[in-house]
Amino acid sequence: MSSVFAFGEQVDGYAVRVVNERAVRAAAGLLFFPAVLSFMHSFLLGNFQHTRLFIVVFLIDMALRQLNPRWAPSMIVGGWIVRHQAPEWVGAPQKRFAWGLGLLLGLAMLYLMVFNRYMGPLNMLICGSCLLLMFFETAFGICLGCKLYNLFHREQAQLCPGGVCEVPAQRAPGLRPAQWATLAVFVGVTVLAARWVDQTGPLGGFDDMATLEDMGVVPKAGSASAADAERCKVPDFAKAIGHEDLWKKHNGCS
Repeated sequence: MSSVFAFGEQVDGYAVRVVNERAVRAAAGLLFFPAVLSFMHSFLLGNFQHTRLFIVVFLIDMALRQLNPRWAPSMIVGGWIVRHQAPEWVGAPQKRFAWGLGLLLGLAMLYLMVFNRYMGPLNMLICGSCLLLMFFETAFGICLGCKLYNLFHREQAQLCPGGVCEVPAQRAPGLRPAQWATLAVFVGVTVLAARWVDQTGPLGGFDDMATLEDMGVVPKAGSASAADAERCKVPDFAKAIGHEDLWKKHNGCS
């Protein structure tokens, strides 16, 4: 029974219990993707139902991670996805602390949005924090919550991803002058492209309707049919959230 709730794996040659960093990053990506989708759905359409559901799913996953990562659904699926990759063992204690922070954020969102239906800046702050933590984990392998571990524990974190906990830390070679120059050119081209896009003017609605008319994709002005009128009928949910004009633009309706 103790092994069921023992946090992390006991691997020969490691002084502390460990977890597979490759599975952790995969699991973070599996949570990050639906989190972004639900967040954007709420932000653009004013429908928070998907976000409320994701909060419940996220909270269950974080709670199971606190018992043992091997029972968390995201870790199960993530571990299966990277099953053919060599494990990268990292210290489990700091991961548990970081996931505990995620659990606290999830509990706050459960209270605010799921139970009390509160919508406001506080929600945005907490959601943004969760997205930031998951993004850094899955994209860069940087556990921001783990960096706070040393502030609250006398025993410092061990076996961090990339060897950043080692003394002295192993560091990769710095950027070469040619790489700096490449970045500078890239930024310059991006700035010029942004100016050109601004000068050409915004698209009219979902797409440039004049271009679509010329292509014969949509009928010419004054030839709208009953089917077009029905297609451009604004749904009730868009009216309820005050996005009637925005819906029309996105659907190419004047």
